[in-house]
Amino acid sequence: MKSRYQILIVGGGTAGLIVASSLLKKNPKLHIGIIEPSESHWYQPAWTLVGGGTYNYKRTMRPMKTVIPKKADWVKYEVISIEAKNNTVTISNGKQITYEYLVIAPGLKLAPSLTEGLEEVLDKGVVCSNYTNPNHTWQVIKNFKGGTALFIQPPKPYKCGGAPQKIMYLADDYFRKHGIKKNTKVVFASASDIIFSVKKIADTLWKVVNRKSINVKFKHELKKVDGANQIAWFNVSPDFVEHNPIQLEILEENDLVGIKYDMLHVVPINVPPDFVAQSNLGDEKGWVDIDSKTLQHKQFPNIFSLGDASNLPTSKTGAAVRKQAPVVVNNILHLIKAKELGSKTYDGYTSCPFITGYGKMALAEFDYDKNFMPDPKLKRMFIKDSSKEHWRLWILKKYILPYLYWNKLLKGKEI
Repeated sequence: MKSRYQILIVGGGTAGLIVASSLLKKNPKLHIGIIEPSESHWYQPAWTLVGGGTYNYKRTMRPMKTVIPKKADWVKYEVISIEAKNNTVTISNGKQITYEYLVIAPGLKLAPSLTEGLEEVLDKGVVCSNYTNPNHTWQVIKNFKGGTALFIQPPKPYKCGGAPQKIMYLADDYFRKHGIKKNTKVVFASASDIIFSVKKIADTLWKVVNRKSINVKFKHELKKVDGANQIAWFNVSPDFVEHNPIQLEILEENDLVGIKYDMLHVVPINVPPDFVAQSNLGDEKGWVDIDSKTLQHKQFPNIFSLGDASNLPTSKTGAAVRKQAPVVVNNILHLIKAKELGSKTYDGYTSCPFITGYGKMALAEFDYDKNFMPDPKLKRMFIKDSSKEHWRLWILKKYILPYLYWNKLLKGKEI
């Protein structure tokens, strides 16, 4: 392990590895270090499919040593702190590493402890989350015999804006195919006041929700989970809106509203990593404070960030990283060569593959302004309108995207 690197990357997840591989592909002489304590690298976009019983969990993991670029150094420690004024990162063995350029891409942290009672019951019994253990989600869905199936969407930010809905649509499909739906009430309790922010996709999702007779409750923010009595407690806005209302056992306690459940899928609160939140690099909420177009830190010009740890006003997805990474790479290379930023900028592009059932998917692709912007290459798959459900999009999600991820993206090839 060296004590100084030309480019130091914090995080061996999707963002960090794509940036490292792309930089080395364009300039193999760069001296790059990647700080990443984990021995495993996970393809998390497939975890929805794992939770729905249609993808092998083991196939979403590869040893970290097999995906770290060969010409980069793997620093197998945790980051303790970043001292940007001194261009220094302190790692968990007590040593300090200095850098010329720093890329902060450590992802985010799940914080179930911030919701009262959740940590004690998460991934146990009938409480599950694709964000923590998709195998357990699948067990819960398979073992469900009827009653209230409650799916919760938290306030933003959180990874993959559509994930809380996708597993719900798969579960509903499973219940229907196995004769359980007639004895089941599927409830979607969302802290948001809309189904999705892009109108063309929202129109499709409303058709799915109505077709499946899913009860949607907006402006319901989860505050507490009573595992012993199987009650989820919410802070509910007085002007909340409900769609496809059904008869449920609704409880009240102080200022909270409770819903009894027979299975519960949750999304733990997402927060920045501690060393980011405790540094002088974050915004008021602790996310790395960067320019939304150049991805350069607003205070320290030799620092860039992308992916989940950044405060970019777009969805936290791997698809967003695919478009962010070339901007970071271009800017760093231009700074090294000409001491100025490159011409590439990020327009906020992200995408969310909306699985709506087994063999069905719509694809939400959009920018900062929520403009629907489908990839023209989808026409090669004979997909005229990706805002609509299509079986070919399911093939893209289940088979093509994982292949491209492992064999193209992580190796620095733009797709």
